[in-house]
Amino acid sequence: MTTDTTTPLIFLMGTTGQTGRLILEDFDKKPEGVRIRIGVRKEADLQRLRAEGRDAVLFDLDDPRTFGPALCGVDRMNILTGYTIAMTHQTKTVVDAAKKAGVKHIVNQGVFAAEDATDSKFCWFALVEAYIEASGIAWTHLHPNVFLESFLSVSRPIGGTFSTFWGENRVGYVALHDLAAVTAKVLRDGPDRHGSKDYYLSTETMTSSELATALSEVLGRDIRYNSLDASDMEAHFKKGTIAVEDWYARSSLDLLTQFADGRMGYMGTVKDDVPYLLGRPATSVRKWAQMHKTQLLSFVDQPQA
Repeated sequence: MTTDTTTPLIFLMGTTGQTGRLILEDFDKKPEGVRIRIGVRKEADLQRLRAEGRDAVLFDLDDPRTFGPALCGVDRMNILTGYTIAMTHQTKTVVDAAKKAGVKHIVNQGVFAAEDATDSKFCWFALVEAYIEASGIAWTHLHPNVFLESFLSVSRPIGGTFSTFWGENRVGYVALHDLAAVTAKVLRDGPDRHGSKDYYLSTETMTSSELATALSEVLGRDIRYNSLDASDMEAHFKKGTIAVEDWYARSSLDLLTQFADGRMGYMGTVKDDVPYLLGRPATSVRKWAQMHKTQLLSFVDQPQA
C-alpha cells in the first residue's frame, strides 16, 4: 500500500473476524491511493501483522486507553462492533476519541432495520447511529440483512438439513464479500461522495423452502430445512449449545417473536444498493452457493448427530 502521507489514512478494526478480514483483503487487492492502519486486540495478532510489514496497532474497544495512539493521524475509519449491548458504550467512547483525533469520516456497519424497530439489538444500533451523527463527523451507515455465511456456521446443512427459525416467512440475504466490498469502496471514496448516506444490502429474498430448493439445485443433492421457533432457540441457549450473553439471548428471542407476529416483515424485502456502489449486480443466493459449493458439500456429507 502506498506510503505517500498525502493519501488518506484508513483505520480498520475487526480484521481478525469474518467481515473485517474480507474488507482488508479488498484493500490488499486494490492498494492504490490509500494507507491502511489495522487495530487488533491481541499481542500475537499485532506481532504477526507487523511481521507482514503492515501498520498495526493495539486497539481494544473495551479499553479506551488504546484509542489515542491508534487513531492519531487517521482520516477515515470503519466501526465494526459485536451484536451485543456493549456496542453502545464501545461506540460512544471510540467516536469521542475519533473526534479528538480529527477523523473526518466514519463508516458504521449496522443492521437492516426499520426506524421504529423495537427489537433490542436493532434499538442499540439506532442509538449508536444517532450518536455518530451527532458527533459532527461525516458518516455513512451500512445496513446488511441476513448474512449468507450463516449457512457456513450456525445454519450449516449437516447431513443435508439446515435449520431456520422463521418458518416460511421471507428473509433477505446478502453475501459478506459484497458487504466488505461496499465498506472498502465507501472508505476509499470518502465523505465527499458518501457522507450522510444510508446504504442497504438485502439482495434477494427467499422462504426456507425456496432456499432449500436453490441449494438443492446448486449442490446436486436433496437439501431440506428444519423449521424451528423461538422456544427451540431458547432451549439451545439454556443448554449452552449456543454460547451468548444474556442480553443477546433475550434480544434474539424477542426478534424471533416479532418476526413470527409480523412486526419485522420488512426483513423479507429487497433493498439493494450494491449495484449503485460497485457497478455490478449483488451476489445471488445461487451464485453464492456455487462459490462455496465445496464447503457446503462437506457439511452435507457429514452424518447428522
